[in-house]
Amino acid sequence: MLLLIAGCTQQHARQATRVPAQQQVVVEDDLKALFAQALTHLQQQQYDEGIALLETITAKEQRLAAPFVNLGIAYSRTGKTRMAEYNFSKALRLDAGHAVANNELGLLYRQTGRFNAAKTAYQNALVQHPDYLPVRRNLGILCELYLHDLECALKHYQAYLDYAPDEEIIARWALELEQRTR
Repeated sequence: MLLLIAGCTQQHARQATRVPAQQQVVVEDDLKALFAQALTHLQQQQYDEGIALLETITAKEQRLAAPFVNLGIAYSRTGKTRMAEYNFSKALRLDAGHAVANNELGLLYRQTGRFNAAKTAYQNALVQHPDYLPVRRNLGILCELYLHDLECALKHYQAYLDYAPDEEIIARWALELEQRTR
């Protein structure tokens, strides 16, 4: 199952030009089915049900980042930031450059006022996945609005546009920053 290997929910997969790579791990069919059910629950915003299934999966299989990433996302959506951070950290121990895990951890850090940690998480994703657009956007926002580093923001908005030149809102943000930094 691609989602189990890649570690993305469908929403995140659509936003990336490439998803994080992880070693191929043979996973039992029953765990694949549980993972598919968990993703369905998460997509339907049935977080408690999704969390229960993902906890079952991670108790049986701890070699894959994907279940931990999705647990982190579910916990984050339910306001359980400590559990979200714990699961994102577990995923990153398995795959340090995991784009989705780093992006979500960066968002969590930003929401909790840990701006330098957020920047580090975003940068960790970009090392292996410079074309993962959610990270580019979020790092630009962080630099502009929270770190007040307009050059950093402009750099990441422009890099975003290198991959998605027709993205009007990012183009507008970049243009506004160019005008402000002159």
